[in-house]
Order: sequence, then C-alpha cells, then structure tokens
Amino acid sequence: MIRKLIDTPHRLLGVVVLLIVAGVGVLSVWAEGNRREPVAAAETAQFSAERGRAHLERFATEPRPLGSPASDRTQDYIAGQLRAAGFEVEIQHAVGASTAPGLAAFGRVDNVIATLPGRDPTGTVLVASHFDSAATGPGASDDGAAVAAMLEVGRLIGAQGGTRNNLVLLFTDGEEDGLLGAEAFVREHPLGRAGGVVLNWEARGVSGPSLMFETSRGNAELSALFAETVPDPRGDSSMVEIYRKLPNDTDFTEFREAGFDGLNFAYIEQPAYYHTAGDSLANLDPRSLQHHGENMLAMTRTLAAADLPALHTDRDATYFRIGPLSIHYPSALAWPLAALAAALVVGLAVVARRRELASTPRMVLAAVSVLLPLGAVIGLGQALWWLLVALRPGYHMMNGLLYRPEFYEAALAALAGTALLVWYLLLRVRLGPAALAIGALAWPAVLGLVCAAVAPGAAFLFTLPAGLAAAGALLAMLPVRWAGWPAVTLVAGLSISAVFLPVLARGVFDAVGLAYAGAGAACLALLGLLLLPAIELLLPEPEPFTGKPWAVPPTRAWAVPATVAVLGIAAVGAGLVVDTADPAHPQRSHLAYVLDAETGQAHWASAELHPTDWTGQYVRDRDNSGLPAGYARETMWTGPADPIDVHAPRVELRHRTGDTVTMHVSSPRGASSLILRFDRPIDLVTAASPGAAPVTVPVTGTRPKGQPGEIRFRDLPPEGAELTVRTPGADRVRVTAIDESHGLTDAPGFRPRPADTIASIRPDGDVMVVVRNYRL
Repeated sequence: MIRKLIDTPHRLLGVVVLLIVAGVGVLSVWAEGNRREPVAAAETAQFSAERGRAHLERFATEPRPLGSPASDRTQDYIAGQLRAAGFEVEIQHAVGASTAPGLAAFGRVDNVIATLPGRDPTGTVLVASHFDSAATGPGASDDGAAVAAMLEVGRLIGAQGGTRNNLVLLFTDGEEDGLLGAEAFVREHPLGRAGGVVLNWEARGVSGPSLMFETSRGNAELSALFAETVPDPRGDSSMVEIYRKLPNDTDFTEFREAGFDGLNFAYIEQPAYYHTAGDSLANLDPRSLQHHGENMLAMTRTLAAADLPALHTDRDATYFRIGPLSIHYPSALAWPLAALAAALVVGLAVVARRRELASTPRMVLAAVSVLLPLGAVIGLGQALWWLLVALRPGYHMMNGLLYRPEFYEAALAALAGTALLVWYLLLRVRLGPAALAIGALAWPAVLGLVCAAVAPGAAFLFTLPAGLAAAGALLAMLPVRWAGWPAVTLVAGLSISAVFLPVLARGVFDAVGLAYAGAGAACLALLGLLLLPAIELLLPEPEPFTGKPWAVPPTRAWAVPATVAVLGIAAVGAGLVVDTADPAHPQRSHLAYVLDAETGQAHWASAELHPTDWTGQYVRDRDNSGLPAGYARETMWTGPADPIDVHAPRVELRHRTGDTVTMHVSSPRGASSLILRFDRPIDLVTAASPGAAPVTVPVTGTRPKGQPGEIRFRDLPPEGAELTVRTPGADRVRVTAIDESHGLTDAPGFRPRPADTIASIRPDGDVMVVVRNYRL
C-alpha cells in the first residue's frame, strides 16, 4: 500500500495546478499591499494625506520624548489646532505609572484632551494616539501620522457641525516610556473612568496598509461595523488572537483594561525604521497616512452617530477577507468547522485505506514523521539568523528587522522546500505518497482543533485549508471520466491555502523579523505539505520498496532538492551583497557616557556585539571593572573617557518604618530621567511629584538581569520627587542612583556619527549618565 493518492495520465496537469496555486498565492500577497492613493489638499471634504503631512512638518522633524521642549511645542500645536476646529481643550497634568517584573516606572505626563459634546449622546467615542516619540527618532509614523490624522479628522468633523455622541480626541503623553499618559487618563480623568468606545492608532513601520490588529473582548458588533464602514478594511481575527498571546502593549491595553470597547490600528511594513532616525517624513509612505486617515474618519463618523450600547456584546467573531469578499461569523462556529475539517481528513484516510492506497500504520507514521521537516525548518530558520549575525554583527542591533530582507526570506523559503523534499524523497517509497499526503493534512486539521480551543479567531487559518484540501482530494478521487477533473478539484481545494498561508508568512516576517525566522518559514512549510497531492501529479507511481532500511532514492531524484538548496545559499549571498549599510539604510550603534560620581572616573560603554568602526573609536575591550557598581546589567564594551564636573544624583532618606523607606530623589544637574536599582526585591512603590496626585503601584517578581528591584522616573521635576518603597524583609538596602540626559553632544571627545550610522533603539544608548551608590 504505497500508491499515489490521486493520479492522472497527463503529467502536465500537475504543472498547471501548481502554477495556478502559486499564482493565487502571489496575487494574495500583492493584494494585501496598500493601494490607497493620497488625496490632495485641495479636496477639502475628504481626508487628505497632503494636509496631514503639512501638520507633520510642524512637529515631526525632531525627536519629542517625554518632557522635552519639542514635546511641549507639539502639545501647544495640537491644542491650538483643535481649539480652532471648535473643540474644548484641556491639558491633563499627572504622574503616570506602569509596572513590569521587579520594575515600577513613573513619569510626568501632559495629555491633550479635546472634547466635542454630542447633541443626543448614547455614550462617548474616544479617538486616541500618542504625541511623544522615542528619543532616537522624530516619530513621523510612530505616532506622528496618527496625530496628524486626528487633527485633520477633528477639523472635518468640527466643520460638519458636531455629532450625536460625545467625541473625545485624546493625545497621550509618555506612551514610549510605559503607556504612562493612557494610564493616568483612565485612572484619574472622569472621561477615562466613564468608558465608551475607543479607536487607538499606532505604527510599527513606515509603510503598509492600516491594519485593525487588536480588539476588546466581545468584538462581534464592532468588527462587523468596521468591515461595513471603512472603504478598504484590513486585518483579520487571527491578528487579534495572536496579539492577545504576545507581551506587546500599546495605549489600547490601558483603555481595554479600564472597560472600554474598541479597536486598535497600525501599519507595520518596513519596521527597520521603527524608533530610529529613519522614522522620518522622508521615509513615511503617504499611502499609509491616507489609509490611516480614511479609516479613522469613516469609523469616527459612524460611531459618533451610532447607538453605542448596542455595540457592546460578549461574543467574539471570526472575520477575514478572500479577495474583495469579507467573511464574518461567530467564533462559536470555530469548533464545528474544525471538527468538520478533521472529519474530512479522516474520511479521506478511510477512502484511501479502502482503496488500498495506504495502510493505517503508514498514515500514522507519516503524520508523526511530519515533525521532522517542520522541526528542521524551524531549526534551520533560526540557524540562518545566527549565521547572518555571525557574518554581519551589525544585525545584532537590528533585532531581526532588516531594511532589505527579501533575499533572506527567499532563502528561508528555499530551506523549507529543501527540508520538505528531502523528507519526501526518503519516505515516499517507504510509506507511500498517499500516506504522506494524508499525514501532512492531519497537521493543519489538528492545529485547527487546537486553535478552536485556545484562539478561535485564528482557527480558520488551518481549518479551512485542511478541510478544503481534503474535500478537493476526495472529489478528485471520484470516477469522473474527464482527465482534467483532478486538476480542477485540487485547484479548488488548495487555493484557500495559497490565500492564507503566504499572507500569514508575510505578516510574520513583518511583525517579528528574522530574529524568529523559523516562524515564518514554518508557515511556508505548512503550505508545502498541503501541496503534496498536486506535486504527486508530476510523478510516476513509486517503485516497490526493497525493505532495506539503508536504501535511498536514485541520484537523479536528489537534483531538485539540491537545486533548491543551492538557490537558498545563493539567496543568502545575494542578501549579504544587497543589504549593506548606506545613508538611506544606516547601521545602528550603541554608545553611552558613564560617570562614576564616587571615583570621578568616566567611561564609554557599548552593548554592541562587535563595535562598529565609529563605536570602536570609544571602546576597546570588555573590561567592565571601571564601570560603577550596579550600572551594567550585561557585559559591555568599554573605554576610558574624560570626566565632566557635575553633581551626582541625590537620594536623601526622609524616614524609615520597618522595611519601608521614604526618600527624596533629585538630579542637581537637571537630568531628565532617574533610575534607582535596589539590591533587594521591591513590592510596593509610591511616587509623589509637586502639582500631581501621588501614585502607588504594587510590584511583583524581580528584574531578569542585574539587581532585583528598579524604579524609573521620567521627566523628573527640577525640585525632585518623593518615593516611598517597600523592600520586604530588608532593613538595609543598597541603591544605585543613575540620572540620564539624552544626547552625547556635551560629552568630552564626542564626534558625530557618519551618515551610514545611527543610534540604536536601546533606551540606555545615546545618554550621558552619572551614577552614585547609596546605602539606606
């Protein structure tokens, strides 16, 4: 029982099937691109990317981190624009807070809140973005594009004479430092505590379509409204399920946890520019700004006129697109559909067994053996990334998000193809092509069942390919006399796989980059497994197996996988040639100036794997003995620096009660941020800043590296702040105080980077720090 599952006397039909399926895949990936053309400023009744860009030219030409003068100017510009549009504007001054294992982070924030009262409100529509940027870039996309879109949407809605529901445009501060502005808004402001429906807007690249990638729980009505309202809806329920499993956060997290219903949007292509100097007006794709703004305007207008309580539900939906067709159904159907797909695969196995195409043991062994190529693909994908970092150490600072990864992604596809072909050739004559095809189908069917249990909105990615591929194979086995029948049914059954899986792989590569290369490669390998029945149309019946365990296919059979492997190696070489550093695609460097206030010694420090030529001017070895105790959380490259004459950060004990201390902290040199590291775990912290209400947060766990407890205070006021900290069971602690100021231009001996080098996105880079240890 080692026969083919489906056969045809015309081998050319196999070529036709594979070409059509490949074409569907290419077309699907192409269709996921952004096709929105920017609207000119002269079109005053529509959203215009050109007018949005004019706003960006006013505030998104330089970094605007929390508390910076550029941030203050941006805040004033936003407030002035919305007052002119007829909104009531207030500035919320507060201290925001966030926590992570072993960490409490605080910062002074200035949220801009613009309101337009409704005529007959059923609730509040909140449209939100953050106006701060990372310190390492001007943030034209993250999140300047959303801010500009909101200003334009506010102007258009203000000009139409108001809305039925209350409309709030919220521009949060301090998002890059831990969602601080959003946290302060939902904790302190009446509008934040009242709830409503929120639309949050983000970016993690500089191009691509605006994706609706996250929702609140119970998204059935809102997701349907989105699909019906916007002119070009993008995003599906699998994105929601995947994002719910990730540790990533945006301001939407704070709104959702405060009880808001809502949707979260972002564009994510070309992520290599994210948080860098390359997140600039020059690199921003105006089509992305246009898509952002069109979706924002359509959804805001629709929600502003809707019966908002009717949109609240406890049901999630599964939704996705097939070409221009939007599919939307309750996620409760995920289980029945997954079970149906599994039943079709089992039915195919039963038919194959009855026709003596494959035995049950062979099909079971084939299904188990699929772990070999899948595991190999994932392992080889990760090995490729490690190889690339070894060959080009600068990739280490890119976190897998490269400027021109296309050749490397092609190499990953070749790796997937090579692993599958080797597995197939070795087992085709042992287990049989029918057993391998059915065993391969078992995996998407099982994944569909698993997703139905833990992530129902993503189950369609596996359920529909498995079920339709099995149905197509069953139909192809019917005794139809037309020779083209198997080809037609296989194309119909496999096309849905070509619609979903290449797009999924493309999205994975954009989202996580090559640092997790095995994930995207596994999606491509899954597509290859589903194509096995079509591949078999190209091949003759396998020769009987001799029973010799060492028997291998003839040499000529290895020509195809060998060719694919060679193409993959060539693609890696091409990638190394093409993806080189230049002013348009600069490499990243990490450097900090560190002064030990106790010894008076200063050092340069870098976390690069191998220093760039520019960084190598400052650092010379990995001797960390000269760095202040408690500063380095990892081994760094260091080099001597000339000290500067400044005062150390101050930590002054106010009083102690058992294991709780109250201290006053300040930076006499006026640094913008202060970090305190404790040699004992902390579990409760209260921060008090002049002019703002005190904030208390519980802290669980410990920091993964270095000292177990840490407190950060961003935009530290000139007069300092008061912190009350509990260190359970400890009556004495050592505190490492580190104050930070952005930029290295004032550091002795600093020389600007060349045009092909920029600052890395690490927050501890491009800072001057002064360190002193205290014992309390």
